[in-house]
Amino acid sequence: YDLMDELPETRTVRDMHPADLTLSREKLYEFLSGWLGGPALYIEKYGHPRLRARHLPVHIGPAERDQWMLCMRGALAETVADESLRRELEQAIGRVAEHMRNDSPFPGGLQ
Repeated sequence: YDLMDELPETRTVRDMHPADLTLSREKLYEFLSGWLGGPALYIEKYGHPRLRARHLPVHIGPAERDQWMLCMRGALAETVADESLRRELEQAIGRVAEHMRNDSPFPGGLQ
């Protein structure tokens, strides 16, 4: 979220979020904790993530996906020293980002 605030090229995806990112940061941390095999903090608080359904109110196309991934790649570069692990995480997170697309009936270009 720091990168969303700093990078002008991520303005579209930043504008999808509230001005105060405190809750967004907390929810992402809680989700990633469980998604990465740690405690299921998000599920304990909010139930099943239903990621795609929760993101349907906002338009997510390739540009929004790419902006979000730019931020995630930057965050991973800052926090994950092991290059192999970082690549694996980027790929896994990229699949989640692609799944969030809702700009067509067949996200990911399947038609």
